[in-house]
Amino acid sequence: MESRKELAAEKKRCGSHNCTQSVLCTYCDLTGLDKETIKHAGNCFAAGMGNGEGTCGSIVGAGIVYGLAVRDQAKAVKGMRQIMEKFQERNGATCRMFVNGTAYIIGRRRKSVPLCSYNDSHAFDLCAIGT
Repeated sequence: MESRKELAAEKKRCGSHNCTQSVLCTYCDLTGLDKETIKHAGNCFAAGMGNGEGTCGSIVGAGIVYGLAVRDQAKAVKGMRQIMEKFQERNGATCRMFVNGTAYIIGRRRKSVPLCSYNDSHAFDLCAIGT
């Protein structure tokens, strides 16, 4: 069986989901929402937070899922900080840009787009809400 990290990366790789949606849909069972609803929640977070080449969409997805899973603001803020720190450690930054079909984490070239979802799913796992 594929890990959630691999499932999230495949959703992004095949083009059916943006980075946010790939994380949201992979972890939707933790949110209390169905896949269709949660996928729509991620519609506007493509290409680095709303096409603005800002915070990587997979981080946004992880934050939405984490907040819905823990349902506690203080715990969610602490967990989100951990998610961002782990993503930063693995990728060198938390912001992304997209140039000529290649995703880049600002300051560090990425070889393929799905790795963002894969790496953020990894950080998400480390925040103890499971895979």
